[in-house]
Amino acid sequence: MYNLGIYIVSFLLKLLALFNSKIKLGVKGRQQTFDILKHNINTTDKTIWFHCSSLGEYEQGLPVFEQLRQNYPQHKIILSFFSPSGYEIRKNTTIADVVIYLPLDTKANAQRFIQLTRPEFTVFVKYDIWPNLLLELKRQKRRAILISAHFRKNQSYFKFYGNRLRNALFAFEHIFVQDQHSKTLLESINYNTVTVSGDTRYDRVSNQLNQNNTLEFISAFKENSTCIVIGSSWEEDEALLIPYINDNASETLKFIIAPHEINSSHINSITSKLKVSTVLFSEKDDKKLEDYSVFVIDTIGLLSKIYSYATIAYVGGAMGTTGLHNILEPATFGVPVIIGKNYKKFPEAFAMIKSAGVVTIKDEKQLHDAFSRLIHSTQHRELLGQKNLNFIKESKGAVVQIMNYIRI
Repeated sequence: MYNLGIYIVSFLLKLLALFNSKIKLGVKGRQQTFDILKHNINTTDKTIWFHCSSLGEYEQGLPVFEQLRQNYPQHKIILSFFSPSGYEIRKNTTIADVVIYLPLDTKANAQRFIQLTRPEFTVFVKYDIWPNLLLELKRQKRRAILISAHFRKNQSYFKFYGNRLRNALFAFEHIFVQDQHSKTLLESINYNTVTVSGDTRYDRVSNQLNQNNTLEFISAFKENSTCIVIGSSWEEDEALLIPYINDNASETLKFIIAPHEINSSHINSITSKLKVSTVLFSEKDDKKLEDYSVFVIDTIGLLSKIYSYATIAYVGGAMGTTGLHNILEPATFGVPVIIGKNYKKFPEAFAMIKSAGVVTIKDEKQLHDAFSRLIHSTQHRELLGQKNLNFIKESKGAVVQIMNYIRI
């Protein structure tokens, strides 16, 4: 049934690619995977394979990838993505020698992929468990680990019908999980080579403090104002935020909006609803930025630095059902964070609402109340920001545990 499902998915993706440019990128990219491998991997090469579903998992695994690149410079690094949003942004990363789309998980593709890559060691990040690929690794006695994993009781691995996915987990010689609950779930299916190491994202975002986060155009825009940064927003977030911005934006209270989707239709949708002075990143060069009260970032790759300018951060994704985005990035700068109501699948959100400086809201009134208290109480704002910073510092260390395990 699983293999039949993969062929059905393959057909549907090709059909949907006719109407969706993002899906089309993935379909075309997967068609090139084996040719790229044949031209870049020789039979004498020693290889390490990293796999990430998308950009978020890449950022999560990056501290481990960097250490492996440093420790094993003679190995070629193969980096695979399933999603175009990961591949298209990181296809030129220096962390890998070869960057590819992961082929669809048919048995034939799995055999051909492992035959071409022959990885001495494989690292999967968080999830994206592909049974045929993993079972082929196991059949060939090739080593693999899963890092920063997080499991929930309602997942297929722990159901009576999840035998194939459950077997795929046993292809990993070790699984590093984010929390004790995940370890307990794995032990319930008799998977016992598991370590609670925490989430490598804490190490990743902490490294951001060691980088140059200066953006002169953001400094010019912000000046001495209170600045609310809205990161990775979706339509459900913007439906609450834009009316608030229209009512409150001023010379002393400014807003930066960095939407998750930056296609022209979404950007136009945002700007058409804003009734206050607004400037786009793509139009900034001939503008006097300090004269505007809203800055819309219609490009990628800047948000982690922009958070360093935030007085308050709103992180999107949890007001709808698309999934909460990275709340650790603003938290590492000691910024209080506001998120939506649908955060149940994100353990860091649970922990930081309880123990740090993250506030959850479910409607317009709660959004107004949260912003008002943080804007008008410096003491409250600094308290939540410091709690966030402390939480990040105390949660680091996953990379050390993982690297202490890996010997190639």
